[in-house]
Amino acid sequence: MDALRPVGRTLLRDRAYEALREAIVRGDLAPGAPLKDADLAERLGLSRAPVREALARLGDEGLVESKPQSYTRVTRPVSRVVRDAAAVVRVMHELAARTGVPLLGPEGIRAMRAANERFTAAVRASDVEAALAADDELHEVLVIASGNHAAAATIARYTPLIRRVERRLFGDAGSCGSAELHTRLIDACEAGDTAEAVRVTTEIWAALEQLADDAIEVAEVTGIPGPTPDTAP
Repeated sequence: MDALRPVGRTLLRDRAYEALREAIVRGDLAPGAPLKDADLAERLGLSRAPVREALARLGDEGLVESKPQSYTRVTRPVSRVVRDAAAVVRVMHELAARTGVPLLGPEGIRAMRAANERFTAAVRASDVEAALAADDELHEVLVIASGNHAAAATIARYTPLIRRVERRLFGDAGSCGSAELHTRLIDACEAGDTAEAVRVTTEIWAALEQLADDAIEVAEVTGIPGPTPDTAP
């Protein structure tokens, strides 16, 4: 039984990590919000140890910041950090398209089309959660087809930095344009046109590199907190 204990602890740590990351990305834990491990542990129904491990991991990923004996809090998005994350995610998706398109079968194409239909419906309904989930599902098809676990892990690590900023601009014209780009991507995949699939993938994700600056402009006009220009809070 002793050999099973590390597995249980890992699962608890992952549970805490996933719950806290989702709360930060959704905005339930707002930028600058203090994070007390005892309070979070009680709310999650866990002990403090897995919560501390989860906070450390989120710190490595740029979603949480800490100062010993002073504070632990949710970071405020920094435009440079978001742009860097978007650039890395773009390159990983380009790689997934380059290697995944030749391996993608009819089932994968159907899955991508179904995801894009859900995405389009969610955008029309202004359902940000459903739209982002469908967007992730669509692009994940190519990532899985590529079989590149390193690319998948990198995407999973850096996408949350982009998503929590993207939510602030949900409903802009770019959301509708994404559905059209998705269709172009799917058509290229179905035709086995790897080069075109990579080009469209680049177009999709390169747009997110501008997202941080757009969010700053929105924050200045509306007063809604957005990324800070290029400095930590």
